[in-house]
Amino acid sequence: MTTPPPPGDQNPEDQQSPARDPWEPRPTAPATTQYPTTTQWPSYPAPAPQPRNAMGVTALVLGIVGVALGLVVVLFWMSWLPALLAVVFGFVGLSHARKGLATNKAMALTGVVLGAVGLLFSVGGGVLAVVMVKDATDEARASEASEAAAEKAAEAKEKARHLAFGESYTFENGLKVTVAKPEPFVPDEFVLGHAKGNKAVQVTVTVVNTSKKRIPVETGLPSVNDAAGASAELVIDGSGRQKVITGYVLPGRQAIGKYAFSLPPDAADSVEVEFTPDAKLWADAYWSGPN
Repeated sequence: MTTPPPPGDQNPEDQQSPARDPWEPRPTAPATTQYPTTTQWPSYPAPAPQPRNAMGVTALVLGIVGVALGLVVVLFWMSWLPALLAVVFGFVGLSHARKGLATNKAMALTGVVLGAVGLLFSVGGGVLAVVMVKDATDEARASEASEAAAEKAAEAKEKARHLAFGESYTFENGLKVTVAKPEPFVPDEFVLGHAKGNKAVQVTVTVVNTSKKRIPVETGLPSVNDAAGASAELVIDGSGRQKVITGYVLPGRQAIGKYAFSLPPDAADSVEVEFTPDAKLWADAYWSGPN
């Protein structure tokens, strides 16, 4: 059995501190000042979204391009695409403006209007081009038809100037000329232009004035070609049977010329006679046939 120590022998600390229960929780340290572990920044409002004005700007630019191209008629085929895109982008820009996403409503609307005008210019240019092409085609066809008609008329006129002996041809001045079939001609012993052995023929030309005014005969001498196409020699003798048409032919009157020509025997089977009352104004008419 243990004897407690006397009061004078006890430890002063043991005397001041009461006995503690071993299961009693230990006292905590005094609370200290707490500091935030993370930095706290002040909050700011979120930035406002940027306006979506790109569609309106694009519509305006394309509208201007469409109108500019449409004003040039030859470029109408290039103006319809930017003008159409201007209308499309302009409506998209207007939609954004109505929703509050864009601030350039006037610009988008201007793009739509310019695009519509550009489309009208494009359509008008196309119609004008079609009309111009049609007119050019019609004019070309008319010109071709006119040229063909002129060629036919020239061919018919040329054909009309080639006649057989005994037929008549009326020149544009109203002189009607007839060349009779050549007749044999026997020159007298005093003759020029007739070689020995050749065959001489006489050509009779009758000129009738069918107009109402007197008309001069400036070229009263015909030309004669033999069967080989060579020019025959004019025969002049002293018989007085040759007669050259000169001077004026009165209205309704006629003048008769008689001329002799010498043909080589190997080219005397056919003859061609050329005659015009005025070589400066009218082309020759031709009479031909067997001699």
